[in-house]
Amino acid sequence: VQLQASGGGLVQARGSLRLSCAASGRTFSSDAMGWFRQVPGKEREFVAAISGSGRTTYYADSVKGRFTISRDTAKNTVYLQMNSLEPEDTAVYFCAVKYYSGSYYSTSTYNYWGQGTQVTVSS
Repeated sequence: VQLQASGGGLVQARGSLRLSCAASGRTFSSDAMGWFRQVPGKEREFVAAISGSGRTTYYADSVKGRFTISRDTAKNTVYLQMNSLEPEDTAVYFCAVKYYSGSYYSTSTYNYWGQGTQVTVSS
């Protein structure tokens, strides 16, 4: 099982980026997927998640209304569209898959993680 995150980069404040997380080694069409982010010296924090069906999404308050998570089951890929980016969004972003029930918001309930992609927002 591998998760490959991509799409990070340097962007100015109020700009946009779209992150992708491509899964291989297993079909994730019925598994929940999530995005988290981490800055040096801080714990990894929840950003967004999408249910296995794709019908339900979850967002951290700090990104609600600016970020959108979606999935393309045919491509085994999950996306995070990030608009109106702020310097506070600067972090390494990780995608993860959750096989079983449990909180969408906790890192401990996710089973596999991607390698992370750096997002830097300049002011």
